[in-house]
Amino acid sequence: MQPGEEALKQWMVMGLAGDSAAHGQLLRALVPILRGFYRRRMSAQEDEIEDLLQETLIAVHTRRATYDVARPFTSWLFAVARYKMIDHFRQGGRTCTIEGLEDILAVEGFAEASDAVADVERLLETIPKKQAAAIRATRIDGLSTAEAATKLDLGESDIKVSVHRGLKALAQRVKDSLL
Repeated sequence: MQPGEEALKQWMVMGLAGDSAAHGQLLRALVPILRGFYRRRMSAQEDEIEDLLQETLIAVHTRRATYDVARPFTSWLFAVARYKMIDHFRQGGRTCTIEGLEDILAVEGFAEASDAVADVERLLETIPKKQAAAIRATRIDGLSTAEAATKLDLGESDIKVSVHRGLKALAQRVKDSLL
């Protein structure tokens, strides 16, 4: 499971205080988070996503002094990632819309975003473990079907079927809870 806001912020603050081990741990923890962020928002080749990932990690390192420790770390992180993505599209002469990102980045909305994560986790606990793991890997962590299959030691078709069935079951549970 990926580290949450508290752990990321703690590593950032420790890194700002000169703890190079904590700073290294932060950068390593950001790799899957940023990779998932870009995969969910871009229809790009893996090498483009990896380039953006590296550029963002460099920006986090070089601009770390701009982080305000009184604010949530992930808001700052995703703002950096968003600007890197926009720069990437500008360089390629492309444009994109990023809908809903402001809600994620808004400091006031962080509690709601945290609640949403908890709600998703509670929902995933109501379906079979294999389906929940496949959904987490592909839809939350941003892994490709092949990567998820390798990670979970399953076949690619098993991942696809598990995601489909799991999402169908989750949609029914949500629908039932609204009635």
